[in-house]
Amino acid sequence: MPEKKYLFTPGPTPVPPQVLAALGEPVLHHRGPDFGVVYERCLARLQEVYRTRADVLMFTASGTAAMESVAANLGAGSRAVVVSAGSFGERWEGILAVHGADVDVVRYEWGETPRADDLAARLAELGGTDLVFLTQSETSTGVVADVQSLAAAAKAAGALVAVDAVSSLGAVPLETDAWGLDAVASGSQKALMTPPGLALCAVSEAALAAAAGKTSRSYFLDWARTQKAQAKLDAPFTPATSLVVALDVALGLLLDEGLDAAFERHVRLGRAARAGVKAMGLELFSPDEDRSSVVTAVRVPDGIDSGDVVKGLRTRFGMTMANGQGHLKGKIFRIGHIGWFDVFDITTALAATELVLADLGADVERGVAVQAALDAFESTTPVA
Repeated sequence: MPEKKYLFTPGPTPVPPQVLAALGEPVLHHRGPDFGVVYERCLARLQEVYRTRADVLMFTASGTAAMESVAANLGAGSRAVVVSAGSFGERWEGILAVHGADVDVVRYEWGETPRADDLAARLAELGGTDLVFLTQSETSTGVVADVQSLAAAAKAAGALVAVDAVSSLGAVPLETDAWGLDAVASGSQKALMTPPGLALCAVSEAALAAAAGKTSRSYFLDWARTQKAQAKLDAPFTPATSLVVALDVALGLLLDEGLDAAFERHVRLGRAARAGVKAMGLELFSPDEDRSSVVTAVRVPDGIDSGDVVKGLRTRFGMTMANGQGHLKGKIFRIGHIGWFDVFDITTALAATELVLADLGADVERGVAVQAALDAFESTTPVA
């Protein structure tokens, strides 16, 4: 019998069968009327998920390309401040450096939560800036930042605000228009429950106006070219049509559930994962708070390498979790629970983790994690 596979990484994430079935439909021509109907509906659904009236630009690429589109269209010659508290904050830094921005960094230790007061103080010290770059869900650490308060500090200083929402869109609250966000990058492969390959960026009128005064540093990621084509239900280049069809189905599932219901489900999944981890006697690396509902990051016991935990889960159970990144490699492992997950996925992951840790010599009590997770999932008491 073929081995069953379980995917618990922060991305890609499991894909519902309805979405997989859509990928098996005949390929549509990107300039044909059948695709145009799907494309129009998908773009409209993306606006609903982003909670914006702005255009959501779509590129056939990974979520990082959506991030790079911001730098390519706005970065050259700009003064930029990056709020960095992990691997993906550092990615903003690297992308902006390539595109000629003058970058200042509000830097935190990995695992810290950025604070709006710190950003406001830095902006006051600098006398303002053109652009502020934020990361909502830092999947290298499990921290979910308070983008609303950070964006308010940036807007008060007169800056445009760009957000990496690659792993957070559809999993935690994100109000593009209400929070004054100007460029919000995301991708298909995380909470949007679609295979990798589509990069998405909601772009405000203010950001488009600012970009119009610059020469884009990318032909493929040029906002003006993409917006002009999408206005005619076209794409400037051949899009991944089958992925667009699949994303349309996935967005329909998410909107049928209701965004607020999806956010609440993710909160409860995060509670369940953290409760099970603590019941095993393990230490959380990610914050123990309801906002931390995308990834649960776990410190391994002394004497154990997290790479061995990840390897054991994969070889024994066909289960893929994520090792730590950067200097956290070998020190933490990460359980992703965004997108198509329910509580029994969490209990399966925890039960397997108990067995693998015991194999590696950790002193863990068997069976306690599952019950703790189930109890926490049903709890209505907010954490932190």
